[in-house]
Amino acid sequence: MNKYYKITKYSYDRAKELGVNIKPSKKGNYKIDVFDKTGGYITSIGHRQYLDYPSMIKKNGKNYADNRRELFYKRHKIYPKYSRGWYSSYILW
Repeated sequence: MNKYYKITKYSYDRAKELGVNIKPSKKGNYKIDVFDKTGGYITSIGHRQYLDYPSMIKKNGKNYADNRRELFYKRHKIYPKYSRGWYSSYILW
């Protein structure tokens, strides 16, 4: 088993929309490290223990994932822009 999270096309596309680069995280239990356009580290996102939207689609189907996504947004409401939670909710959900 690969020790790094396999980043999905969905997450790469979402990161591109934000103008950031992402790589599998080398930090503890995180899935993804986020970098600015110059390669400067911003933050690490997504705990490996929990599923994200693309992982839920793969495991349980799109209808289930859409429902979980709606519940995720209800629980997490709004994060301050450019915070770890903001990047996580945009790139992984």
